[in-house]
Amino acid sequence: MTHVTKTAGTTTETVETDAGTARITWHAAKKARLVLAVSHGAGGGIEARDLTALAEVLPAHGVTVARVEQPWRVAGKKLAPAPKTLDAGWRGIWPALAKSGLPVISGGRSAGARVACRTATELGARAVLGLSFPLHPPGKPEKSRADELLGSGVPTLVVQGGNDPFGKPAEFPEGTYALVEVPYGDHAFAVPKRADISQGQAVAVITDAVVEWTGSLG
Repeated sequence: MTHVTKTAGTTTETVETDAGTARITWHAAKKARLVLAVSHGAGGGIEARDLTALAEVLPAHGVTVARVEQPWRVAGKKLAPAPKTLDAGWRGIWPALAKSGLPVISGGRSAGARVACRTATELGARAVLGLSFPLHPPGKPEKSRADELLGSGVPTLVVQGGNDPFGKPAEFPEGTYALVEVPYGDHAFAVPKRADISQGQAVAVITDAVVEWTGSLG
């Protein structure tokens, strides 16, 4: 069962999953060739600067963007549940993401990127977009999650801040995925005022990279 609400430029849809009620905010392209579904991390929502920027930029390039709020977030909880519950929520959302028949890129930031990697092959994702992939907990490089990234099984792009405490670009293992660095960026892609690029330029690195990459996918 779904419920749809339309406002200027966006459509909001609620979807029932085994993990609870999820919510999708659609930003439709006029002549869509792909759907990019992106979810938030464990400590924030779909208002994150990278997810917002992608929703603003990608539709003009033929990519419909679906910003997805996991059930725990819709329910107003402050702590994300266990990975298996996050995966269950994503599985439950997938039919709504794929209903147009267009190829779907499974994506997310931080914990959402991990979910996308873990479920991509199972769900038939066209590709995976990992924003601020949390390669390891801060200060604990020995607790690597590289196996999730390397096991996505589909074309994968990682966009990573150059100063991300969850894994700097140089820490990432070799693999068949692509990696784009946002200079000076932290886990939220924020750059310090002393950096020689502005916050706007940092965000443009993200959107430019995703526009180019999605263009290569068809």
